Amino acid sequence: MKVDVVETTLVAPSEDTPRRELWLSNLDLAVPKTHTPLVYYYPAPAPAGGGGATDGPPEGFFAPARLKAALARALVPFYPLAGRLGVGEGGRLQIDCNAEGALFAVARADFAGDDVFQDYEPSPEVRRMFVPFAPSGDPPCVMAMFQVTFLKCGGVVLGTGIHHVTMDGMGAFHFIQTWTGVARGLELADACGPPPFHDRTLLRARSPPCPAFDHPVYSPALLNGRPRPFVTRVYSVSPKLLADIKSRCAPGVSTYCAVTAHLWRAMCVARGLAAGAETRLRVPANVRHRLRPPLPRSYFGNAIVRDLVTTRVEDVLARPLGFVAQAIKDAVDRVDDAYVRSVVDYLEVESEKGSQAARGQLMPETDLWVVSWLGMPMYDADFGWGAPRFVAPAQMFGSGTAYVTQRANKDDGIAVLFGLEPEYLQCFEKVFYGE
Repeated sequence: MKVDVVETTLVAPSEDTPRRELWLSNLDLAVPKTHTPLVYYYPAPAPAGGGGATDGPPEGFFAPARLKAALARALVPFYPLAGRLGVGEGGRLQIDCNAEGALFAVARADFAGDDVFQDYEPSPEVRRMFVPFAPSGDPPCVMAMFQVTFLKCGGVVLGTGIHHVTMDGMGAFHFIQTWTGVARGLELADACGPPPFHDRTLLRARSPPCPAFDHPVYSPALLNGRPRPFVTRVYSVSPKLLADIKSRCAPGVSTYCAVTAHLWRAMCVARGLAAGAETRLRVPANVRHRLRPPLPRSYFGNAIVRDLVTTRVEDVLARPLGFVAQAIKDAVDRVDDAYVRSVVDYLEVESEKGSQAARGQLMPETDLWVVSWLGMPMYDADFGWGAPRFVAPAQMFGSGTAYVTQRANKDDGIAVLFGLEPEYLQCFEKVFYGE
């Protein structure tokens, strides 16, 4: 499969924007220093006249000029995305808001959408084809990169690569909603809704920092696993299977907690972990509504902290599924204002000591990391020709990492994207689907 890039340009904000150095919080600095690669697949729409597929997409379908003009307008409120990663006082990373622009590429492929998305698997190859390449996530790299790839079938893939220090998933999808709304012809204020809130000092450490809890989830010692070859599969969780999983949990347990408990159990079985071994689950939590006072809902930055559920493999396997799901729920519920402030202070103390807290990414084989995109507006990305048929990461970065997401049609249930060593896949799938 071949993809040829035919145009690459920088798109600057369409109006003057603040020129300043944007301070990054400890939560921004705790994420991987890389661009998060996503793909949005848009099949060619049916011709308006009811003609056959050979009629091709409508005139102007994903016209690059229209997308670039809308991007330039969307970058006005989201101006950090037009900047560059910089280094400030004491070597601390910052965003240099200099309006140099986001990278925008146009490409053409010699294959159809079904060749990739009918049985989709995130991989380095998918990222290479659809997301612009960044040689490094270090300064002075661009903060945002986009590529529109026209497929042989008439469909389009939008690949996005936004540097993780700029924002979390909520911020990313807020930006995409704004860009797509402007492309559809909405006024900028209507497309954006509440403007992005850029003051990250709301998450500044206290002086002096005084962590009140232990935070082993950020310890480099727990992210020292060895690199292992892995593949990523997309597992459909039908409404029937989801109802069965949740029926084994207490009322009020969320879909995330129930599905993650089920996934954790299947992973322990597939990997053949010893019953007495310790296993850990990393649980991310959005803190916007957990702080007192809460952060603005449109806070544009990383507002995610991690908690850790630690238990023995025998408990995950022998206890009722509801027990495991409740343990996950308890970990999520623990994340309150005091916990968040403690995390921020802990990271400050570790930074002052020169440690590499939170910098590792490779987990040991006993561990699992599950991210939830449930409730995210990931399919509200209509540029004017309809919503995407499929949205997903282009690549996963380690074995034992999973995303739980909704599907384009909510009646189809949800999806779990999971990276696992290939030798464990068959056993995992049998346990996951109850075969």
